[in-house]
Order: sequence, then structure tokens, then C-alpha cells
Amino acid sequence: MTRRLAEVAKKVGVSEATVSRVLNGKPGVSDATRQAVLSALDVLGYERPTQLRGERARLVGLVLPELQNPIFPAFAEVIGGALAQLGLTPVLCTQTKGGVSEADYVELLLQQQVSGVVFAGGLYAQADAPHDHYRLLADRNIPVVLVNAAIEHLGFPGVSCDDAVAVEQAWRHLASLGHERIGLVLGPGDHVPSARKLAAARAIGDVPDEFVARAIFSIEGGHAAASRLIDRGVTGIICASDPLALGAVRAARRKGYEVPGRVSVVGYDDSAFMNCTEPPLTTVRQPIEAMGRAAVELLNAQIGGTVVPAEELLFEPELVVRGSTAQAPKA
Repeated sequence: MTRRLAEVAKKVGVSEATVSRVLNGKPGVSDATRQAVLSALDVLGYERPTQLRGERARLVGLVLPELQNPIFPAFAEVIGGALAQLGLTPVLCTQTKGGVSEADYVELLLQQQVSGVVFAGGLYAQADAPHDHYRLLADRNIPVVLVNAAIEHLGFPGVSCDDAVAVEQAWRHLASLGHERIGLVLGPGDHVPSARKLAAARAIGDVPDEFVARAIFSIEGGHAAASRLIDRGVTGIICASDPLALGAVRAARRKGYEVPGRVSVVGYDDSAFMNCTEPPLTTVRQPIEAMGRAAVELLNAQIGGTVVPAEELLFEPELVVRGSTAQAPKA
């Protein structure tokens, strides 16, 4: 019991005495704190006391495309914690290859009568993907918030890291090191964040088509795409995710080139352990904490009946310079 009190108190950010009062039905606790404690019990896997089991927690779907990329568990932690503090219980829905689809998850969440849904990465960012399940949510008036660059006309509010600023920071960093042949490893052609990154790069410098390589978002995809760019003579590579950047580092090494001696690589996200790679990865950091909390605030406002404009809040990224970038090699 003592361990349970301590875990729940830490999760919610209140004292153990407050948790005890909630569990024992004592007065002197606000409704918001009471709901947050009950949600924390659910999230941590503890059974509610018998007298409280009749009170169903308010559920919120948290839909992620994968968990292999560390950025998505990081978003899940921030968003899940912020939801719990508001008395909302996150229901984590993670897609797997050949498994439950995003549309299937939406159907399941609607059956559970969720109070809202947060999508952190998904088909809304791909122009050519099916989007009927988003329209279904809109038709049912379910509160929704999208994290990172959606296609237009879906009608939901969103929070995004500013892709244009991210690429500008990465490009100017490489240019300041003397790199003139800079390539990009991006996602599919219909991927909105990648399209924004490409547009920003072409607004700054010369990016011929042969210096743009498309890939699936994985280390293997980054390896294959970066290998093509290196063969075309690029000395600096800007990648649309950290796993893509790790693939680019591997591609350079497989060709016998040093990173950053021959090829400099910049990632995107600053996900977990990027300072522990060899070399430590220079990358552009997404402000995950601020973005996740803003997404929950937008969702909670909608749940409370506030009309939230279908606008996108843009958050400023931060270039983190580490060991994978250096002066361009001399010709």
C-alpha cells in the first residue's frame, strides 16, 4: 500500500496524504485532483478501491504510428502524464506492420466512448493516405488534436514543430562549416513535414533533385537513401528523423568514409540516446514537453465545450551540435 501511495502521488504531483484521502473517500480534495488520482491508478495498473469502481474514468485515445522511433514513446510519456493530471486516462494505440490499422483503432475508441483522441504521427500527415476515419471522428464531434503537420482541410487543431525553421538551422550550420553539396533524406513524397522541409531548403540554397532522397522512416531506409546521396558527391546530409540520420552514418561507414571527416550528418527530433551514439548525433530538437502539454490543453478545452479554432500552433526547434558534423572536406 505504501509503495502504491508513493507511485500514485509521484505520478499526479501531490502528497501521499492526498492520495490516501481520495482512496478512502475523505473530503478536502478538489474534483480535479480526485479524478487525476483515479486516472493515475488506472495508468499504473492498480485496482480502484471497491467503493470507487463504479466511477468510470474518462478515456482519451493516444494513437501512435510506432514505438521503435524513440520520439513517439517520448511524446506518449508527456501526453499521457498531462492527461492523467487532468483526470483523463490515456488509451495507447500503437500500429504494427500487418496489425491493427489506424482506422480500426478509431472504431475501437469510438466503441469505448472516448472523450477525445490525440494523434502523434499518423496518416493525417500523408496526402495520399486514406482519411475517412478522421472524417468519422469529425462527424461524431469527437475532440481531436494532431501532432506535427497534417494535410489541409481535416478541420482539427494541431501542434507542430516548425519544419522550415528546423531545416534552416541545419542548413546554415552545415553551410557555416563550408559544405556546399548538401543533400536531404526525407520521407515519402506525400508526407507533409517532409514537403515543408524540402520547400524550406530550396528557399535557402540550391537543392537539385539528385540531392533529395526519399525513404521509409527507419535506419535501413536512411542507409539506402544516404548511400545514393553519398555516391552523388554530397558532403552534408540533413535527415527528417534521427533513425534516418543513424542510417546515413552507417551508410557512410560502409563505404569506408569517416563521419564527420568525409560526410557530416544532421538528424531531427533529438530523441533518446542521440548523445550516446558514435559519433554523438548533431540534430534539431523538437520541444516535446511544450508540444505535448499544448496538445493536451487543446484537447481538454474541446472536451470542456470550448470551441477551438482548427489552427496549427508552431513550436520553435533547437539545433543541438554534437560530433556528427565538422568542416567540409577539402577538395
